[in-house]
Amino acid sequence: MAETFDFIIVGKGMMGAAAARHLGQSGARIALIGPDEPQDWENHQGVFSSHYDNGRITRTIDPDPVWALLAQRSIERYGRIETESGIGFYSEAGCLITAPAPGGVDTYLEQVIAARDRLGVEAPFIEAKDVATRFPWFQFPEDYCGVFEPRNAGHINPRALVEAQVVLAEKAGVRVVRSEVSAVVRVGAVINVRTVEGKVFTADRALIAAGGFSIAKPLLSRPLDLTVKARTVLFAEVAEGDVARFARMPSLIEAALEQDQSYYLLPPIRYPDGKFYIKIGGDPSDINIGSEPDVRAWFRGAANRTAADHMAGLLSRAMPSLKPASLTWKPCVTTFTRHGYPYIGFADSDRVAVLTGGNGAAAKSSDEIGRLGALLLQNGVLDAPEYETDFAVCFR
Repeated sequence: MAETFDFIIVGKGMMGAAAARHLGQSGARIALIGPDEPQDWENHQGVFSSHYDNGRITRTIDPDPVWALLAQRSIERYGRIETESGIGFYSEAGCLITAPAPGGVDTYLEQVIAARDRLGVEAPFIEAKDVATRFPWFQFPEDYCGVFEPRNAGHINPRALVEAQVVLAEKAGVRVVRSEVSAVVRVGAVINVRTVEGKVFTADRALIAAGGFSIAKPLLSRPLDLTVKARTVLFAEVAEGDVARFARMPSLIEAALEQDQSYYLLPPIRYPDGKFYIKIGGDPSDINIGSEPDVRAWFRGAANRTAADHMAGLLSRAMPSLKPASLTWKPCVTTFTRHGYPYIGFADSDRVAVLTGGNGAAAKSSDEIGRLGALLLQNGVLDAPEYETDFAVCFR
């Protein structure tokens, strides 16, 4: 017989796991269904997740007030999640944002400064002549200035954050099913969720939080207006004897007028193989993935060598003194919604809801996004007037 719940969350990633933790505090019967990370990506035939990584930038300052509030609320809860789960995932290394000096054609840094002041964040402006002295690991164009956020900024380990969320969800009584979902079907007033093993779980409501795999036809009867883009990220191995000199290096975002010259990078982070890597992102390619099977194929593949070479050039320019022990690259995907914010709303009357669409900015903010998804599922409506958007779900 099928196990019965009040709510089922499909997708054990950053948003889904966060939603499960928050919803677990309601006392309802809840299931969180999603597979663990595969050990062999190349031969894995199932779904993947972009949180299979050890480093993502986190910061409060964002020119967009919606994303800034999502980040602020999430970051405020990092410490409690770490303490209650016993799992560390946050490193307060600080975040440096650099761009051409204010007053010119490029207004990005002016927007950052305005956002800083609006949010009341302590983040000093650094003149171009002082950037190299303050941050000797980097080299920037001579007219680049910076804004440095030293607290409530740095990087998180998304693998560990998801693990912490799942641990706390289980402590709250959430049933965690480590399996892939093959179909979500509404039968009258009940939602049936079937796994690839053929097990069936039923619930009054279900939340689809499957990231790029939310475009799978068996999960939602109406196709989302969700663009899934193939991304490549580069990893520069830092030799063991070289790690110490980067000990105080912050996360970095460089915003150039030319989009293909913009990038982000993180300080050396230890990965599961025991080695330290500086991760850099800024894939300039614009490759859309049209179907769920193609998303799987992209994750199994070798990513984009041309994009990796481009980012290697950016890294060499930004950190000319770095001599990587090796360079490797991996595939990732980024999901984009029509309005640029996560989709948090119902797709099928008030029974099947959607929580997806990170828009390249959601990892640091995933706990608050998950909280909003939990509110929607529990109350049947999302009441969040403090946000300047309704997070409406858009369909093709």
